Formats: sequence, structure tokens, C-alpha cells
Amino acid sequence: MTGKSPLRRYKLVLEYDGTNFSGWQKQADARTVQGDVLKAAARVVGEVAMDLQGCGRTDGGVHALEYVAHLEVASKMPPQEVERRLAEELPKDIALLAVTKADPRFHARYSCLARSYVYQLRTRKSAFGKRYGWWVREPLDLAVMHQAAAVMEGMHDFAAFAEKQELKKSTKVDVQQIRFLVEGDLIRLRVVGSHFLWHMVRRMVGV
Repeated sequence: MTGKSPLRRYKLVLEYDGTNFSGWQKQADARTVQGDVLKAAARVVGEVAMDLQGCGRTDGGVHALEYVAHLEVASKMPPQEVERRLAEELPKDIALLAVTKADPRFHARYSCLARSYVYQLRTRKSAFGKRYGWWVREPLDLAVMHQAAAVMEGMHDFAAFAEKQELKKSTKVDVQQIRFLVEGDLIRLRVVGSHFLWHMVRRMVGV
């Protein structure tokens, strides 16, 4: 008998400010969300074999309100204990919203049915909004924006919005919904889709 703990899979729900991160995916020479969560998890359960997968890759500077990931680790620790201890170990720009025990077949990326992306535009300069919104100096025509958004909804080939390295794979994306929410000088553009190509939503907003 080796006494090794069986692998257990936990579903994590994270919130983070992406300002000081080089995106989600772990990199050897840069600070990333995945890298910081793995370091924190190692301090909680020890240096054991573990796997952390996210529902998708966010770019540097992109924030998350409800980012789903799964952590697979050789531990018998109950989810409530993992949540309490992991929350204490995470840096101030990552918040752990929930931890639950997940089915071994659950995968944060492949079990995800849709993803939601919110892009914030501001119609005036804001001393507090630079991190979280794009100040558009030119007048915006919301009626025309609604018309353009309607054209983009549905299953389309977004190759024109993709990076060159992504042209080697399918660039078809099912954009299920695009909605605008206007609150004074703030315009929130919410896009729901099957997945998103690298910088795709930024380019959609620019168009």
C-alpha cells in the first residue's frame, strides 16, 4: 500500500483583475492567472501532482467576473476546506468565488456550452475607467451599432477577425447573442458565443 490519495476534481469559479497578468495561460517568464492559482494550490495541498484547466484563454489585461476552471489533485480535502484555504493564498487581484466537487468527466473547457464577453465603451474620459473601458472620442450611433451586431449574430466564419496563426484551424464561431446596455456615458457590449478567437471581440467592437 502506497497510501497515495486518489485524484479528485474540483470546479473553481474565479474573479480576477487582469491588469497585471499576461493572460490566463501559464508562461515561464511572465505572471499569469493560471500560474498564480497553481502556486497557491501547491501551498494548500503540497507539492503533489495537479492539473489546472480553464474554460478558455484570456489575453493580457482582460478581466473575468466568473471564470470557470477545474483543479485535479491528489487530495482528500473537502471542497469547503479547499475554498477557505485557497482563497487565503491567492493574491489580491484574484478572488475565489466558489469551489465544488466535480464529476471526473467534467472539463472546464470542453463541458462549457457558451462563453460571455463584456466589452465596455465610454463616451467621455474617466479618471477611474481607463483600466475597464475604452474611451471612444468620436460620436457613436447606437442604431447603426445594433444593425451591425445583428449581422454578426449566428454561425459565421470570423477569419477576418482572427490572428494569422488561428487560420490553420476552424474560424467558424456561433455568436448566440449581442446586446448593448447603456448607463450614462458607459456602454456595455455583451457577446455570448460558443467560443471566441484571439482578439475577435476587440475587432468586432472596432468594426
